[in-house]
Amino acid sequence: MISVKNLCKSFGDHQVLKDINEHIAPGEKIVIIGPSGSGKSTFLRCMTFLEKIDSGSMNFCGEEAVNSEGGYPVYANKKKLKQIQGYFGLVFQNFNLFPHYSVMKNICDAPIHVQKRNKDEIAEEAKELLKKMGLADKADYYPYQLSGGQQQRIAIARALAMKPKMLFFDEPTSALDPELTAEILSVLKALAAEKMTMIIVTHEIDFARSVSDRVVFMDKGLIVEEGSPKDVIDNPKNERTKTFLKKMQAEL
Repeated sequence: MISVKNLCKSFGDHQVLKDINEHIAPGEKIVIIGPSGSGKSTFLRCMTFLEKIDSGSMNFCGEEAVNSEGGYPVYANKKKLKQIQGYFGLVFQNFNLFPHYSVMKNICDAPIHVQKRNKDEIAEEAKELLKKMGLADKADYYPYQLSGGQQQRIAIARALAMKPKMLFFDEPTSALDPELTAEILSVLKALAAEKMTMIIVTHEIDFARSVSDRVVFMDKGLIVEEGSPKDVIDNPKNERTKTFLKKMQAEL
């Protein structure tokens, strides 16, 4: 599904990602945890082409997106990259809804204009997605009329409307209070049960434990430890992982 090899990324003199290797299988739920500045969000942004890598290679569903030749990254042509981008959906921490569009238009706009799909068909799918998100009565609302949790559920519905093969989430609950966080976590658990491939950057350790097939702990630009939630969260071997989890526990 996704293969990342020897990925490096720097901002100026600061190396943010150091020789990252990762393979994600279809239907796998990967949760990436780590302290602020560990490189986890940059890793996600590199995988979704929001940041260009310095070196390494990335392959999606058997399609090569970027490879290193002579130490420099060579990306696939625009047409191929656009095709690969169609494989994934992306949900940010700050929702990124269009404020001047209704909920319905926020969900339907990209499938109609980007994927050129049938309007009536999309409208029916959007209604189903809203029902799934528990927001069937909010189709004609605008983002400013919704709570943060509702806006994030609309952002997830919008990503799903594109029928992606995988979903990336960058701290999807960090802008929400605990009650609204629970709403989003239940939606993500439902998606996990449907075998959607998901890559989630989060600081919600209990959620990581309950939903992930594999937990990846990053620190200082490295993958320090990875494995099942039981191994990484409940029985960490690396001292850096232990220190991080103790700190997170103390903050609860």
